[in-house]
Amino acid sequence: MEFSTREITDVYAEISPHIVNTPIIHSATFSDICHCRTLFKLENLQMTGSFKERGALNRLNQLTDDERQRGVIAASAGNHAQAVAYHAHRLGISAKIVMPKQSPLVKVRSTEHWGAEVILEGDTFSEAFNHSQALIEEENRVYLHPFDDIHVIKGQATLGLEILEHPMAQDLDAIVVPIGGGGLVAGIATYVKQINPSIKVIGVEEASYSAMRQSKDAGQVVSLGSKPMIADGIAVGQVAQRNLQSVEAYVDDIVSVSSDEIANAILLMMEVEKVVIEGAAAATLAALLNHRIPQIQSQQSNGSNGKSVLCVISGGNIDVNLLSRIINRGLAFDGRVVRLDTTISDHPGGLEKLLRIFRSSGANVLEVHHHRFGSEAPIGQIGVSVTVETKDRGHIHELKQMLLEEGFQTLGGTNLSPVS
Repeated sequence: MEFSTREITDVYAEISPHIVNTPIIHSATFSDICHCRTLFKLENLQMTGSFKERGALNRLNQLTDDERQRGVIAASAGNHAQAVAYHAHRLGISAKIVMPKQSPLVKVRSTEHWGAEVILEGDTFSEAFNHSQALIEEENRVYLHPFDDIHVIKGQATLGLEILEHPMAQDLDAIVVPIGGGGLVAGIATYVKQINPSIKVIGVEEASYSAMRQSKDAGQVVSLGSKPMIADGIAVGQVAQRNLQSVEAYVDDIVSVSSDEIANAILLMMEVEKVVIEGAAAATLAALLNHRIPQIQSQQSNGSNGKSVLCVISGGNIDVNLLSRIINRGLAFDGRVVRLDTTISDHPGGLEKLLRIFRSSGANVLEVHHHRFGSEAPIGQIGVSVTVETKDRGHIHELKQMLLEEGFQTLGGTNLSPVS
């Protein structure tokens, strides 16, 4: 897939009055933690909370008068749905959106808010997509694909244009981009490499859903089965062939991060920068936090010898009903919340002795659960699970040593379980 930089300039001239030129910020704290000068492009500040508006609007602008009268239909996990609904409403075009049944409620409500008819069908994007294809025949609507469409990809490429024109990005060494179906990374990479080939473009996937990496390794598009994941915005089991070709031509590397690492990145972004982001967006920060890109991250803790790196924060449409669980998971990954399973004497004072150790260690007790029934504890003892707030993993190790020294044994050979 090829397009010229002039084409992207023309697209940007058309869509820029109706999208947000989102800010780029520098984080001194993350620069220190990640060992590189860390910048963020905050696409979560678009009107509908993600970069998807760029591609959706450009595609809608290509419709003929007849196609506008027929209306549009799309399948989406949420962000593309909101983008299509918002701009279709603004342009007076009827829109119908098919979303997976488990789509975050915040995305469903926002899509409906802008006048689109939402149909919840299937457990995965693929199943929602198949249903949308059947509706095309029935209703004669125009289909708007979220990532396998050249006009959508050109729209996403305008993000690269904004990045390279920003004063803070003039000495940029690398751009880190989340990968789902590949439209965003294909658009950015194709544009950026034509302007400045020396800038590295790094894609990031969730480790259990690495469709682009596996397709690149196989030399052809591969299909993956569905599975639940925090980064629902990049939960795409099959990338587009045209995007795979662009990745092969222009993307320097693809790395992966785990769900726990993504959860931790969401947590830290809220704590450090006071910015709420969704799982797909957090994947880019997670890659830096866990040093998945050593070629652009120095060994110096202050990042002084590291490269200048920009993370694309692709969206902020996170389900608030899941946010507390994600925060807990991030805290557990960071060693700041842990559950300890042990046994205590089934006599007065047994629990008090245990809790005294937590107090002296500086750990804050959050929950205590007794397990009188179904416990493997020997006669005269009962099982206890204690969830505590700790400073870090080193603090957890100190706490474990204190408990062992006081004679508290663990069940099943382990005494630490992350909160999920």
